[in-house]
Amino acid sequence: MLAGIHIVEFEALGPAPFAGMLLADLGAEVTVVHRSGGSPAPGAPARNLLDRGKRSIALDLKAPGDLAVARALIRDAHGLIEGLRPGVMERLGLGPDPARALNPGLVYGRMTGWGQDGPRAQQAGHDLTYLALSGALFYAGLPGAVPAVPPTLLGDIGGGALYLALGMLAGLMQAQQSGKGCLVDAAIVDGTSHMMALLRSMGPGFSSAARGASLLDGPHWSRCYACACGGHVAVQCLEPQFYAAFLDRLGLTGDPVFAAQHDPAQWPRQTARLAGLFAQQDRAHWAALFEGSEACVAPVLSPDEAARDPHMAARGHGQPEGPVPAPRFDGAMRRPSPPPARGEHGAEILTELKRKGLL
Repeated sequence: MLAGIHIVEFEALGPAPFAGMLLADLGAEVTVVHRSGGSPAPGAPARNLLDRGKRSIALDLKAPGDLAVARALIRDAHGLIEGLRPGVMERLGLGPDPARALNPGLVYGRMTGWGQDGPRAQQAGHDLTYLALSGALFYAGLPGAVPAVPPTLLGDIGGGALYLALGMLAGLMQAQQSGKGCLVDAAIVDGTSHMMALLRSMGPGFSSAARGASLLDGPHWSRCYACACGGHVAVQCLEPQFYAAFLDRLGLTGDPVFAAQHDPAQWPRQTARLAGLFAQQDRAHWAALFEGSEACVAPVLSPDEAARDPHMAARGHGQPEGPVPAPRFDGAMRRPSPPPARGEHGAEILTELKRKGLL
């Protein structure tokens, strides 16, 4: 879908390389500038999954010759991605103004936690920090419990990388029409706060000022339950027809305890009853009981278990090379090239830049 689009990405952690991977999965030619002499993050493999589908060149951006190569890459690109702290690219002489002086049509994408300005712009932070300040973490957890720690997906990927990728695509569309690039300021707190619009659109019942009292974080039909084996099942049967299917599979149709689905005063009693019920059997029993139903119940699987699930396997997930690209177009599933070694394509890239007269 993005064949012919050239993106230069400057090495960073987390959301920025994920956005670059997503654009590469969609067919863009992404060249990642790795730090010369640098190494993967502690515990990370030498070849980073987030670099799949990309080419790699290793540069020392404080060396004049390598800086000239970086500028040549920018002149040859439609878009740029960087995920460093505000001011770092400016100190290297590669900030938005000099970059767009080299290439007026460049879409310059910046990925940070707090944004390029504001009181916290220069502060350190992580996924959980941004979720906390944006208000999203407030609803993560059950009544009486401390907020849960979600996996590093909701902020870094949902509120960060996906918003950067969307902003880059919008900027590229504008640049195609006008010939003028733009600056994309993607901040995790902005994206995460923006995603809260879904809850706010649902009215007061879905977004209470008290934890555990909203329509999706308090009811007996919207939570996880422990099973006899130590595993868990996830239940979220919001609509009445799905709630009815849930009760039917459990043999609870007509039970007066569960008649009032949306009465918060009844939720603690209903929850306790279901918790005792689910604790009597193992997860496999409940998975089999709800298989094929409209009850909106699923076993909570580990990543390895998810890879073996029939539906996930049928969709191509669980491959050794990592998650398959999403979304799909015309039903086709694209297979990106494997992650490169750091600097693997350096000679090839330099030859291309010289052939184009950019070096």
